[in-house]
Amino acid sequence: MKRVWTSAALLAAALLLGACSEKPQTNAHGVRLDAAPWTGTGAQANTGTAFTAPGWQVGDRASWQEHLKQRALNGQNEYTRIN
Repeated sequence: MKRVWTSAALLAAALLLGACSEKPQTNAHGVRLDAAPWTGTGAQANTGTAFTAPGWQVGDRASWQEHLKQRALNGQNEYTRIN
């Protein structure tokens, strides 16, 4: 009977430790972008989409950076959203 409990404990320990052996999910080549983010969304690059912020000019890096700055300041900052 003791042998059965020992075998069951070893099997349980092996199953629990097996969950710790997940391989890391990283890209060996690093992040590769097809195009710069401010160049738009492929076929609709000249017109934008329903998700395009008003006032943003497709392909304009300065406009892209300004919109990101304003979004971080106004939309994602809880201190400025409360007031």
